[in-house]
Order: sequence, then C-alpha cells, then structure tokens
Amino acid sequence: MTTRARGYVTVTWPEANARRLARQHLSGPAPGLSPADAVGAMLGTHAQVLSAAELSVGLRGAGLTRTDVRTALWTDDAARRTLVKTFGPRGTVHLLPAADLPLWTGALSAVPTGPNPFPKDARMTPEQVEEVVAAIGAALTGAELTVDELSEEVVARTGPWAGDLVMPGFQAMWPRWRQVLHLAGHRGVLAYAPNRGRRATYTNPGYTPLPGPKAQAELVKRYLYAYGPATPAHFARWLAAPKRWAEGLFASLAGSGSGSDSGSGAIEEVAFEDAGPAWVVAGDTEFPDGPVRGVRLLPYFDAFAIASQPRERLFPGRAFERALAGGQAGNYPVLLVDGTVAGVWHQRRSGKRITVTVEPLESSEPLPAGRLRELEDEVERVGAIMEGRAELTVGAVSVGAHA
Repeated sequence: MTTRARGYVTVTWPEANARRLARQHLSGPAPGLSPADAVGAMLGTHAQVLSAAELSVGLRGAGLTRTDVRTALWTDDAARRTLVKTFGPRGTVHLLPAADLPLWTGALSAVPTGPNPFPKDARMTPEQVEEVVAAIGAALTGAELTVDELSEEVVARTGPWAGDLVMPGFQAMWPRWRQVLHLAGHRGVLAYAPNRGRRATYTNPGYTPLPGPKAQAELVKRYLYAYGPATPAHFARWLAAPKRWAEGLFASLAGSGSGSDSGSGAIEEVAFEDAGPAWVVAGDTEFPDGPVRGVRLLPYFDAFAIASQPRERLFPGRAFERALAGGQAGNYPVLLVDGTVAGVWHQRRSGKRITVTVEPLESSEPLPAGRLRELEDEVERVGAIMEGRAELTVGAVSVGAHA
C-alpha cells in the first residue's frame, strides 16, 4: 500500500505495475471498450506492424476483433472513423484516436529536435523544411497519393533539390524531402489513407494542432496517468525528446519552473522504489493493494512493454537479455506472467490457422497445469481477436528480433 514518508507518497514497483496494467486494461479486458478508447488508454498504438497493433487493441477490450479496429480506421463512414494512422511518438507509425489528433499534433510538432542525424550534403535548411511541409499539405488536401505520387507533387511544388536521391532507404536511395515525412504527420497535414493494393497512400487529415504549451502539458498528464510514477528521463525516452527539455517541462507543470504558470501544480512528486523521485498527476496517488495475477501475450511493440519504466523491473533476469533487443523493448512479443515479462512468443498464420509458439523463461521445467490452462485461454483469445483458430505450442522461439 502507498505510504507517506518525508512528506512524499512512497510507491513500490508492484503497486505501480499493478496500476499501469489496470489502466491499460491488461488486468482484464474492459466490457464495452471501443478501439479508440483502447488506443487512448495506451497513448497511441505502435503500428509499424499493423496486425500487432490490431492485437494490442483487441487484448484490451472484451469482444474486440481486428475487424473492429479496421472499421474504426478505414471505414467510409466518417462518423465511425475514430482512429488515424500517422506518425506518433518517436517519429514512428502509430494509431491515434481521431478526436485526439489536435492534441498529438500540437504536442509533437512543438518538441525540440536534437542534432541533425543526416549527412551534411543530405540536409535541408529550415526554409526548405517549411517549404516541403507546406507542399505535402497542399498536395494531399482532398487526395490520396502513394509516396511516389507525393514525391512528384513535392518536387513540382518546391524544386529539383527536393528530389535529390540522398537519403538511405531500404535497399535504395530516397529523395531528400522524405526526411520530413514524419514532421508533416506531426504538423497534422499528413496521415495514412487506405492502401491501394499493397501500396500505402497518404492524405491530409485536415486537423489543426492545439497550441504547443497547452498540448504538451496535457500530454504529460495523460502519460503520467497511464505510466506514472515516471521521471522526466522516462518521458523523454518514450517521446524521443531531449532530456533537459523534459526536465524543464516537468518543472513548469510542478510549479517550480519559470516563465509559465499554465500548468503550475498539475503534477506532484512521489518517492518511487528504485527510480528515486518521480511524478504523478496531482492528487493521483491511490494504488492497488493486491498483486497482479494472470497470463497475457503482448504482441510486437505493445505500448505497455515500451513505456513502462524502470525497464529492468518489467524485464527481470533472463528476460532482460532474451526479450529485449539491445535494451530496446517491443522487438519481441512477450509473455507476461503476473505482470512481469517471463517469456517470448511468436505466431505464424496460414489461412485461418494461427500457430502460437510460447517460450517461457522461468525454468526448464514444464509449465504447471494451472499456468498452462491460463496460457491456453490466452491463446484462444488471440485467435478470436485475429479471427482465426489459434493452436498453442510450448517450446523454443527461433525467430529473431523485429527490425
């Protein structure tokens, strides 16, 4: 149970982990939860592998399936299109609630950038960046274009320099303008449209970003509600933002910064086991008493596995080496046992048949009968969400980390 020491609330790792799981709807699927509500609870669903995103969403709501996610994302009925696929935290592809896109674009477009990672001869001037972003927004307004079609439009609206093949891509060189594709998403002028065959297309979703300071203050509070207690360093890592900037933002929201009082007192400090001083939303200091119980199978890049810190507590012992890729979470689907990573897994689909292989890491002994039944039930859930027939095999997973 949370206690007060030296004027602070003291939070243990089991308490923090239990609350995060509950708020992620991973302690049990929530009845009546919509895909947009599930994505909102996660603070975005990583969608580099769209089937993994569908499973992440489905695991959180009772009765949700991949069709529900696809309908929320791609339906022609605008009133039912409650999800958007675009560039989210860390500049990676995410599903975000359509209603929250002004918040996300306002916050992400105002995050300061670090050193330019591109070679000198590939870089763009600030003026060229603005020119390209404006060209992308104009070209995609009322249109759905493949990346090649968009490239033609951008070069025509800016100049040949934008089309110079100077960007290393997948076994090819990409045109210069592609380095700001994610920035156009963060500015709210680019999002994914339905595929044309196997080719991705983009459109201008037409959302106006909220003012940066207001949006970032709200994003911090939502982050702390979902993943707190957390430090500015945790937030910076999750967002791929400068640590010093995150420290200043937290200080301003706590009321100890200078130049801004819009969020003063919005967050409060707690003592967090192993992490030292950390932060929660002001007044949000109630944590569960009981331990976490149950078995869960989380897919590639699940938001809980990526955002939950300290990472070594979620991935203890062998899990830190086996279920992470160089310390990076998300590259392996993981088995959670009582809220802790205790294995990896993989699925292979052939038609309706889904073969699920689970590699527990707890010991070399067979799973106890009770755990095996829980795992069988979870595999059945995976099959229902992905609209197939799932079969369980307990054994070694030979598939390596996802790139």
